[in-house]
Amino acid sequence: MVGKKSGKALRDEGLERTDNNMDLSSWPQVAAINQKNYYTDYLKRDDQSLAFRLQNEEARTKMTKKAKDKDRALAMANSNEAAEGEAEVEGEDEDVNMDDAEEETPAETAGSKVIVVHVGSQNLRIGLASDALPKTVPMVIARKSTTSESEDQEEPKPKRVKRDDGTTEDEPEKMFGEEWSSQFNKMSAELKVRMRLNKRRMLPNSKEMVVNYNRKVVPDPISEHNDPMRMEWTELSNPSPEYIVGHDALRVPDASTPRYKLYWPIKNGWCNENDYQSKQMIFLDIALILEEAIKNQLGLTSKKNWTQYSCVFVIPDLYDKSYVTQVLEILMREFSFARVCFIQESLAATFGAGLTSACVVDIGAQKTSICCVEEGMCVENSRVNLKMGGRDVTEAFIQMMLYDHFPYADINLFRRYDFLLAEELKRSICTMNEASVSPQVFDFHLRVAGQDTQKYTFKAFDEVHLAPMGFFETTIFDNTHKLDGRRKLIKKSIDIYDGQPNDPISAAQSEILTALAPPLPKVNLDAQQSVDASSRPQPPNALGRVQEQEGTPQSSVAGSPVPEVPGAQAGGATAAVSAPTSQPPPSVDYRDDILPVFSLDSAILTSIAHAARSDEKKMRDFIGGIMVVGGGTLTSGFHLFLEERLQALRPGFAKDIMIGVPPRDLDPQVVVWKGASIFGKLSGTNDSWIGKLEYDRLGHRLMAYKCMWAY
Repeated sequence: MVGKKSGKALRDEGLERTDNNMDLSSWPQVAAINQKNYYTDYLKRDDQSLAFRLQNEEARTKMTKKAKDKDRALAMANSNEAAEGEAEVEGEDEDVNMDDAEEETPAETAGSKVIVVHVGSQNLRIGLASDALPKTVPMVIARKSTTSESEDQEEPKPKRVKRDDGTTEDEPEKMFGEEWSSQFNKMSAELKVRMRLNKRRMLPNSKEMVVNYNRKVVPDPISEHNDPMRMEWTELSNPSPEYIVGHDALRVPDASTPRYKLYWPIKNGWCNENDYQSKQMIFLDIALILEEAIKNQLGLTSKKNWTQYSCVFVIPDLYDKSYVTQVLEILMREFSFARVCFIQESLAATFGAGLTSACVVDIGAQKTSICCVEEGMCVENSRVNLKMGGRDVTEAFIQMMLYDHFPYADINLFRRYDFLLAEELKRSICTMNEASVSPQVFDFHLRVAGQDTQKYTFKAFDEVHLAPMGFFETTIFDNTHKLDGRRKLIKKSIDIYDGQPNDPISAAQSEILTALAPPLPKVNLDAQQSVDASSRPQPPNALGRVQEQEGTPQSSVAGSPVPEVPGAQAGGATAAVSAPTSQPPPSVDYRDDILPVFSLDSAILTSIAHAARSDEKKMRDFIGGIMVVGGGTLTSGFHLFLEERLQALRPGFAKDIMIGVPPRDLDPQVVVWKGASIFGKLSGTNDSWIGKLEYDRLGHRLMAYKCMWAY
């Protein structure tokens, strides 16, 4: 037996084993899993197994149906015709399969079984996806009350200032306070300068002509039978109904017997928590308005048939999750729709206009939303939601007219007939075209239930232009009560894992809120430093508590290095104060004391800047594809004026800036609804439908799996 050779002998013969640091194989080597500590979520989440379970249950349901049909046919057949009966059953099975295929192949793709709903602060637009245009219904409900809303309010609208003795100021020039008057006069002077620079002719005493004319106006009475445009007021039945919705609610006389009070469940794009006493009543009124609209406007009077219909519901780009989940509950439980899906407003607008990428500016009655859409998806950080709209223009216009001695000085927008009158005057008179600014005579008819019609004439000058200018000079709007009641009834949506608010936010909205944010109240640093460690809030999750107990180092809340306190130098040495141990201040995105009202042109550029992300090509694409929709854009000359404002702010992109209008002469008020109806017809490629069986099992958790965006 040959003995073992020594290492020296192997080295001499060139047979010594050496390590050249080369792998034995080029295949990647995966380290073995520690069997004691590993985890996988494969086939453990609901969304992973749900599709498989639904597919199996659907196949099982079809098989059960076929078996029942076969048994029923065999029971009815005679024993002598058993063979023929089996053949007939097979034929019926084929017919059943053909019927199922016909149900799935869609006759439904035409949208005849899809209800499209777009809820706004002032109007509800609803219709079938197969309809060319939606039905428009005021988003209001009138309920029985002891007083009307105008009798409930202590002060009229627009709000007049009071003297020291508590009486209302009668002089129009002092009616709205010195601050508002100076702002109005400043805007008027700037308009005169701008018109002179543009070589537009203007009479030097135009304002005096308007005031002197309006002071002398006396209304002319017109008997009701001589008024061809008299209003048909809502006649109350006996017994009177508990509630009235839509157009009929706005035409209930203020002095009706019994009294009715108007409620608007959506206000400034939020749930109207200020005028309601409970969250349940808000969503009950929303459900009642939707139900009456479906029955009366769409003709679906029997709720038993609603199970055959699907629903596409339009939600804001920046939404409250609590609102969306409650709406989903109403549509699935109360209305029993077969399927429901949600679509964001800006994405629906691009569907309606036939665009793949655009910067959508949607100006509604009380809310303005801005969002850049790129390749069929909303750019999350570009979403902006401003709490101003056409209703603010209406109020500002009436204020300006009252300042210039409007002959109907008793106008009060809390009264229904005055509100309808003000909206009509705004639509017919206001303009953004400077060439139309001159002293002109207008007239209107004041129609009050049970009284003769009063015909007024009046003169207007620059008020018709300066009122819609409030979109760019927001201080002219009355924003004092828009935050009243916010979070009084509906709390923020909270993530169940980390305890933090989880409503969607965006970088563009954060930038605007930061610019508008009032400073937080100062906290006594000494009191914070003396807080005992045991009284500090515990970390919301178990992992944080374990790290605190084990002494695991965590990131410090306070900035580093510690800031120096001015004036704390003594003897040439800088005395540093130790930072207090406290929680960081709340993010501006979740602060309820900030009202997002910002100049429209600056907000658009902020949105585009966050969507482009310093990419000049994207910047030019978005700035050249601005699409303006919504009822607030119907003011004459609005598009051209907005384009000039944007060019003044971004002269380097002046040639690229372009404001688009909806194609095919489509009403800008219905573009969003039209896009949602197109989306509802995409049944073959739309995976965002939520079925009843899915909702019964998973509830609103499905939104995280079904939405096309990060919910």
